[in-house]
Amino acid sequence: MSDKFRANEFRIEIAENAGFCPGVQRAVDTAEEAAARFGRVYTLGELIHNENAVEDLRKKGVFAVKTVDEARGEPIIIRSHGVSRAVEREAREKCRAVFDATCPFVKRIHGIVSQMPKESTVFVLGDKDHPEVVGIVGNASCRAFACKDLTEIEGLLQSDAAECGGNFAVVVQTTFDRGRFDEYSEEIRRKYSRAEIYDTICNATDKRQKSARELAKRAALMVVVGGRSSSNTRRLADICGECCKTVFVTNAEELSEQTVKGLRADSLIGITAGASTPRYIIKEVHNKMNEENIKNIENNEEDFASLLEQDQSFTRLYTNKRVKATVVSVSKKEAVVEVGAKQTGYIVREELTNDPNAEVEDIVKPGDVIDAVVIKVDDNVGTVALSKKRVDSALGLEKLAAVKEANETIEGTVSQVVKGGVIVIYENTRVFIPGSHTGIPRTGKLEDLLKKTVKFKIIEVSNERGGRVVGSIRQANREIRDAEKAKFWESIEVGQKFEGEVRSIESYGVFVDIGAVDGLVHTADLTWNRVGHPKDIVKIGDKINVIVKSFDAEKKRVSLTAKDPSENPWTKFMAEFAKGDVIKATVVSITDFGAFAQIVPGVDGLIHISQISAERVTDINTVLKVGQEIDVKIIDIDEERERVSLSVRALSEETAAEASESETEE
Repeated sequence: MSDKFRANEFRIEIAENAGFCPGVQRAVDTAEEAAARFGRVYTLGELIHNENAVEDLRKKGVFAVKTVDEARGEPIIIRSHGVSRAVEREAREKCRAVFDATCPFVKRIHGIVSQMPKESTVFVLGDKDHPEVVGIVGNASCRAFACKDLTEIEGLLQSDAAECGGNFAVVVQTTFDRGRFDEYSEEIRRKYSRAEIYDTICNATDKRQKSARELAKRAALMVVVGGRSSSNTRRLADICGECCKTVFVTNAEELSEQTVKGLRADSLIGITAGASTPRYIIKEVHNKMNEENIKNIENNEEDFASLLEQDQSFTRLYTNKRVKATVVSVSKKEAVVEVGAKQTGYIVREELTNDPNAEVEDIVKPGDVIDAVVIKVDDNVGTVALSKKRVDSALGLEKLAAVKEANETIEGTVSQVVKGGVIVIYENTRVFIPGSHTGIPRTGKLEDLLKKTVKFKIIEVSNERGGRVVGSIRQANREIRDAEKAKFWESIEVGQKFEGEVRSIESYGVFVDIGAVDGLVHTADLTWNRVGHPKDIVKIGDKINVIVKSFDAEKKRVSLTAKDPSENPWTKFMAEFAKGDVIKATVVSITDFGAFAQIVPGVDGLIHISQISAERVTDINTVLKVGQEIDVKIIDIDEERERVSLSVRALSEETAAEASESETEE
């Protein structure tokens, strides 16, 4: 049963499962017992991610070191996050006592990855810089990769860096978000049937997140208590922030009347805490929220803080406060702004925009009024550091989430090439496009996309760590191509003309890109002249004019011709020649049944073997040669089939007849 009670105008409720989890409590107990025994002990890294708890342990003789050598041989404690096998081996060799306080859930993951075959591959879902993930990777007996999401896993698989051929395993950081893990697991099982997936999320973490979400859905305000460096506490803040207004504090001292400003009477305030937050800190926050000086600001007739806000000369600035800033001056490195306070405000170039190529003067000018958020107040020197890009990014995330929901295609400029992909800037928001989604082949260069405007789709929007957006140029291009193809098949007609590009060459013809689809030009349709092989006429990359001969929309096939009807040599032949004409022709080929002779380019006539000579011919090659120019007579024209019959024999018979007549006359 969670703690519930009424405080002044507000109701306060502490979420179930808030605070220390069993693994963290075990680590703290181990450290305190070791310190009581030896007087002074060391932990490899801070025992837990909570500044206040670490300070309390320090008072009891528990000190944090970064390396085993820094412990100088004194007793050392392996914290709940665990360490790699190499670090544990070093600790046992150099220190007089080693206390292993690794969380049992983490130990289970170590056992899984350490027993995998050497030739296998494992992906660890989580924060690659988190000590727990570092320890898991360091205990693997095979290839191990830390990946923060499914996109990174697929990027490694597609690049062949994992060398697994689709046969791999997945484990997950104990504090990973349950919803995301379930989503990733389903997608992995769908795409990779041979993948082994281990659900290694800590039950306590799962319960803590569920109870926090349930309370946040009912609350007007959630107070999340824990260390700034605690990943599971940050995740709690993200979960609560999806449901209601949320503040993240490390202790009670960070609370003020501003925390509850704007809440109505009888509002519910929820409190939850990360796994590394001691119970006494939660209690202090609870008590601070219950003090008499916490009042409902909306119902107060006079509020001193509100009066201060009305007088801009006394505007109170604090971290994460959003303000209106007027640009006073700009330089190459920063913009100086006025924020209605005694401090001088400044925004460095890196906090003005996500575009690394943009200059300050291109972004803001003196007199501009912009939205910014306070990131640091230095009362000693009278300055306040602000960020414009964080406000823009928050707005950009909202817009991009809407774009993803609507499945829209948008445009942006590629500003950077980074590890694994490129960065596109859209609405001042960084969009990461993995290399596999750029449309650039593996053998290509991502640098070819730099400073180019590209169309892309949004495939992931996450609010974690200040926001993460993933896009895909490949998906956008696919949709564009599909739309172009659909339009093509709706408008295609026989006789339609295109200028196309030769994509490939086969013995039977060439494939030509005519925009939305590729069409086939058969060898006989490449030219009006006789063709041996298509490569003798065109080469890949050539631009040629083609005409649609026929098409099949269902089978998605198009038959093309490169023959221009206005240049049809048969038309020219019919205009210049007639049956009975005696002409000169060139032998172009010889067959068993006769020889073909070219009359004009594109029109050949057949000299049948019986028409070659008045005498019987058994071997045509003894009478005619390819390339030989001969006199022939046109003895037949088949207009419908566009065929011409020629004869040499007819000429010799006519000559003989004329000679006989002459002799008779004589």
